[in-house]
Amino acid sequence: HAESLLSRVREKELAYGQEVASLSLRSADLLRDLLDAVDAALAGGGRVQRPDSYDALLHDLHHVDEIIAGARAVTVTGVSTKRAEQSAEAVAGAARRKEAGESSVRVRTDRLDRLIDLVGELVIAQSIIGGDDGIRGGANHELLKKVTHAGKIVRELQDLSMSMRMVPLKTTFQKLARVVRDVAIKAGKQVEFVTEGEETELDRNMVDVVGDPLVHMVRNSVDHGIEKPDARGAAGKGTTGTVTLRAYNQGGFVVVELRDDGRGLDREKILAKAISVGLAQPDQKYTDEQVFQFIFAPGFSTAAQVTDISGRGVGMDVVRRNIESIRGRIEIDSVLGQGTTFRIRLPLTLAVTDGMLVRVGSERYIVPITNIHMTFRPERAMLQTVTGRGEVVMLRGEVMPILRVHEVMGVTDATTDPCEALLMVVADGDRRTALLVDELLGQQQVVAKSLGEQLGSVAGIAGGAILGDGRVGIILDVAEMVHHARGNGTFAAAA
Repeated sequence: HAESLLSRVREKELAYGQEVASLSLRSADLLRDLLDAVDAALAGGGRVQRPDSYDALLHDLHHVDEIIAGARAVTVTGVSTKRAEQSAEAVAGAARRKEAGESSVRVRTDRLDRLIDLVGELVIAQSIIGGDDGIRGGANHELLKKVTHAGKIVRELQDLSMSMRMVPLKTTFQKLARVVRDVAIKAGKQVEFVTEGEETELDRNMVDVVGDPLVHMVRNSVDHGIEKPDARGAAGKGTTGTVTLRAYNQGGFVVVELRDDGRGLDREKILAKAISVGLAQPDQKYTDEQVFQFIFAPGFSTAAQVTDISGRGVGMDVVRRNIESIRGRIEIDSVLGQGTTFRIRLPLTLAVTDGMLVRVGSERYIVPITNIHMTFRPERAMLQTVTGRGEVVMLRGEVMPILRVHEVMGVTDATTDPCEALLMVVADGDRRTALLVDELLGQQQVVAKSLGEQLGSVAGIAGGAILGDGRVGIILDVAEMVHHARGNGTFAAAA
């Protein structure tokens, strides 16, 4: 009967409206339930149990024309999905991938992950060989030439193996269209779902992790963000709300933006709730960013009533925890009455990092190259101190806060005078910060390793890496360090 329904649409006997779409999706769900019931019966040796919704769906499929006619007599809500026009570059890239995919081989994911691990170990081994004193001394030019050539091959192999694990976000975005549709209909709202940048690629393991947080955030945008048609009309908006999901590359990161044109976040309401539950102090001033971050606290909710969709304060804390588990960050921009934007920044991959090795006192740290804009030694006239807030440096008309790495990491023998050390300009989204380090030791490709279960997650540290001399270097999580410093109010207000 479902096939017959779709056949009538193909023959243009029926228009593919909301009622036909609902029946199609219900049919797909029921067919999946029937297959699961067969598997359960085969495994348990019992009879196939018919789903409870079978008779109701069969009745509706028999009376499609009556259902459509009845729906036309009333005003209904719903959702439409639109894919934004892709750039010529994205279309060309998709065409190349399609052409390449015509001659492809399926590879088990566990084997692919094993290959990535082995390539990582190869990178470590090559860096240890390249860092050997007998080679670095330059006494044997022929050996140095061969090691350098081998290093180039290892790098190309690493780039190729990492590209094999990159997958487009298209499948994840398509799943969310169904989520928007179901929540909009259940909440009685009209929603247009727009997707952009579906061909943006991300590490497969990270796509798996980010999928569930996006589902929860999309549900919240439709349920909490978008108003009902009458409320939107009263506010001077169109009756149909828009939820836009966009992905793009920015400075070595993949950024996923979820934007709605709904009611926005009520700063005062969130702050009042945070004070009432002890998350905020009444006599302390908070920035908008700090206030919006309260919604990620466990059990935090400002919803007036609890529905079967949301309102219990369960979920957003898990969203942030999942995003941070893959070294990502989530930011919020919101204007009351105009809408909210959630911005997730994710590293392209978790495996191999191009880093700048820096010295702070007797310690060595690795700063990812993607975070670094420039490095310079400041003059005394460029430095200023804002009373009670911290230090800033003026560079080409831009005021940037200074973050002393030795204070954050507890290093006691570092250079404390910026004019005798170096300032490394790093980016945290659109904002830039100057990190104070003693010396640059050179660029190096490193394999990121976790700190282990004993240490778990440490703020400001992304992991560790084995350096060329066999010692372990700490990889700094620049975004987390800067965010933590801003949250503690250690930066000057001018920044």
